[in-house]
Amino acid sequence: MTQQLLTPIKVGSLTLPNRLVMAPLTRARAGTTHVPHALMAEYYSQRASAGLIMTECTMVADDASAFIAEGGIFSDETVAGWKLVTDAVHAKGGRIIMQIWHPGRAAHSGINNVQPISSSAKAINDSTHTLKGKLPYEVPRVLAESEMPGIVELFRKAAERAKAAGFDGVQIHGAHGYLVDQFLRDSQNDRTDGYGGTLEKRARLLLEVTDAAISVFGAGGVSIRISPLVAFNDMSDSDPKALVKYVAQQMSARKIAFFELRHDQHDRPAEIELANIARANFDGVLMLNGGFDQASGEAAVASGLADAIVYGKLFIANPDLVERFKQHAELNPLDMASLYGGNEKGYTDYPTLETAAA
Repeated sequence: MTQQLLTPIKVGSLTLPNRLVMAPLTRARAGTTHVPHALMAEYYSQRASAGLIMTECTMVADDASAFIAEGGIFSDETVAGWKLVTDAVHAKGGRIIMQIWHPGRAAHSGINNVQPISSSAKAINDSTHTLKGKLPYEVPRVLAESEMPGIVELFRKAAERAKAAGFDGVQIHGAHGYLVDQFLRDSQNDRTDGYGGTLEKRARLLLEVTDAAISVFGAGGVSIRISPLVAFNDMSDSDPKALVKYVAQQMSARKIAFFELRHDQHDRPAEIELANIARANFDGVLMLNGGFDQASGEAAVASGLADAIVYGKLFIANPDLVERFKQHAELNPLDMASLYGGNEKGYTDYPTLETAAA
């Protein structure tokens, strides 16, 4: 039987040799400077056989850290650091795009020394790690409508810097309860101005940021991610089906490279319904992400529901995931303790089939 996941696909301006895409995965190895370095270049280049690599969410502003040690794309130094990464991936024949991101209310003054910002004055009902220890999330400062062009410009400049750093494109992070999602989903957005109320107004920031990125990379170098049923960061939406339909139609009209639907768990009935809505309303490449293994990924692509599958934890523990799928080989277990921060342990030291056999 044909292994659909191992067949090539055209995605915007890129041709991918396979349909296994590496998810954006926060690993927090960049330190408090947020400047990528040689260890990060090694990590990403180890996974260059993926059809496409997406970087971990990357800060569009120097006061927009949520994880203390994530990478940034807000200065010449961060551009130079990421250039190490793109050069290493491209040297191995890989393709890599940057996920550009602002955490909004998921940031903290204990990291950035400024009050976090959001669509509305609602704090996340949880706590987070800061430079001052674990603290409750803060009530964010509400962005004025007059500030919104400046937020869009942060993303446009981030796209420019990503291009200068050698990336093949960008993905707009509109998922997981971060700033763009805080406007998009109605559990957080209670505005009554041009960026709130109706779905069209709530989606305005996502569309404006997408258009800004397109102005830099062209539509073939831009993608988005949304997660209408993912509750992470205290988020929900009253009509996720309408949200997916509207966003899919808008992105289809823009002819972006691909649309990633991040599921809470892909095989739940409500999530399958959203995937079908996305499929029906987006004419381009649809990528699904959320708990897929090899068999379920193959089935989703074979059925036509998805064009490619985004894998996260499997790519962390298996840098040669493509070859392992090809051979139906055993997969390395994931070391949960080393996911965030630290050094090469649980980062660049996972064995490949080749090194395991040596």
